[in-house]
Amino acid sequence: MLPDNEKIYWGWYVVAGSFFVMAINYGARYCFGIFLKPLAMEHDWSRSVISLAATINMLVYSIGSIFVGRMLDHVAPRWIITFGALLAACGFILTSFIHTPLSFYITYGLLVGLGASGLGVVVCSSSVGKWFIKKRGIAIGIATMGISFGTVALTPLAGYINQYLGWRAGLVALGIITCCIGVFISQLLMHKTQPEAHGLLPDGDKAAFPGPTTTIPAVTRIPTRVLFRDSRFWTIALSHGLIIMVIMSVFVHQVAYAMDNHIGSIAAATSLAVISMTGFFGQFFFGWLSDKVRDPKYAYFLGTFILLIGTILLWQAGSVSRLYLSAVVYGFGYGCLAPILPILAADRFGRQVLGSIYGLLTFFVGFGGSIGPILGGIIYDHFGSYQHLWEINIAVLAVICVVTLTLKKGKPFDAHL
Repeated sequence: MLPDNEKIYWGWYVVAGSFFVMAINYGARYCFGIFLKPLAMEHDWSRSVISLAATINMLVYSIGSIFVGRMLDHVAPRWIITFGALLAACGFILTSFIHTPLSFYITYGLLVGLGASGLGVVVCSSSVGKWFIKKRGIAIGIATMGISFGTVALTPLAGYINQYLGWRAGLVALGIITCCIGVFISQLLMHKTQPEAHGLLPDGDKAAFPGPTTTIPAVTRIPTRVLFRDSRFWTIALSHGLIIMVIMSVFVHQVAYAMDNHIGSIAAATSLAVISMTGFFGQFFFGWLSDKVRDPKYAYFLGTFILLIGTILLWQAGSVSRLYLSAVVYGFGYGCLAPILPILAADRFGRQVLGSIYGLLTFFVGFGGSIGPILGGIIYDHFGSYQHLWEINIAVLAVICVVTLTLKKGKPFDAHL
């Protein structure tokens, strides 16, 4: 139990821990595009062969999210995060020794992907969501700002190491950073499950409870078949999955696209940092906005529309200035994605079942995201450019803007808990 004179509500420590865990997880994984061209040049592999590793990574991540989501409803997040950090770190370091596509798929695709599921938004955002109701949007928004912070910090670093020390040294550095920060932060800040277990109320409201013996809201398991009959689930899963397909195609191929347009490698890598820099503010803004509008789907629509404008600008980005302009707009819209999904899930399905439902949603989202990297590689290998990839992305986002507005409200599954 927390002491009575505790001045800072523990939920904010969970927000801080989630911020840094997501920073190292997504920051390290979004560096993948920096290593695409060096790998192709050293091993004479096609871009589709290399991109397949990112696709496998996303598939494994999405499958792992189902299990970590269900575990999170019963296990303290620190153990899930610690194991994930150790596994992902091993994967990054072992990837620096690869010489065949198969070894690449095992180390980066399987090991990093599985480890990342223990460090991802399912564990972190769901943990935050259990500590807040009234302030859920702003809390998750702040936590997911870590994704952009990590990308801003790690992509230029990885680009610098890649240029001056080689891609293998860059991967080792990412592995060491993932291990040290992931284990330390999880053990320090992520060892509590939910406020009721410690005599507290969500949002830091004054507890009427005497201590941890207070009745804790039950965790209800929602049968998968019930979810599959719910149109809200499919609207969210398919829409978000396709958006992540677009996002992953950009994060994996934008650096190579920029270099194909005679933009230097560090400047090209920095364009990813620009996306994350404006995404940093977008994550805060859309988390805040979701608390202010009567339905968070309207914040989701606005973010997707801005993302669409950024993609159109990227389609015509043939210079450094145009690339950075597209990155600024694209990044702000991208900022809506990480906070909005758990907010929508909690709003539609309920706080007590957030871990398991978010995990299942992330499986379908990750499956959609896995298409992006390999689709970009196939299109480039076939047409010799990425123009058709950007055109597909524009069409997908335009359709999702319309579909998002059809999302029904419905009744939470834990309404009677």
